[in-house]
Amino acid sequence: MFFDTSHLRSEEIFLKLNKTVEADPEKGWSPYYDFAICLPGGTEAGHINFRVGYNERLYYGGHIGYTVSEPFRGHHYAGKACLLLFELARLHGMEYLYITCTPENIASRKTCEYVGGVLEAVADLPPDNDMYLAGERQKCVYRVNL
Repeated sequence: MFFDTSHLRSEEIFLKLNKTVEADPEKGWSPYYDFAICLPGGTEAGHINFRVGYNERLYYGGHIGYTVSEPFRGHHYAGKACLLLFELARLHGMEYLYITCTPENIASRKTCEYVGGVLEAVADLPPDNDMYLAGERQKCVYRVNL
């Protein structure tokens, strides 16, 4: 079940829903929302998605994934978009979220801390994990209590 997201806005940004995707139990994928991070005039500054639920994949992959386009970096748009998504997570009855990144991604680590995330672990990826198979070996796992 997906909720209305038209209220996910602040004075600086709003989240424009691109699509929702149902769960794929065979692949172990959770349902998710995909958004553009937009400035008040509608310019897209980046993208963010929110994955609903709890499972091992989300522990390593995180509930929220984001990217901000190069010209728009340095304004905390990813962090501000995360804060907006916390409202949506609460609507889904979630009490905490994981946001993860590679240990060397300093900008993403700062975003996790900006939104109140606490580093729970620098976790080794399981060898059968998609990210491991793509060459990654560790994830910083930040927990955000809602």
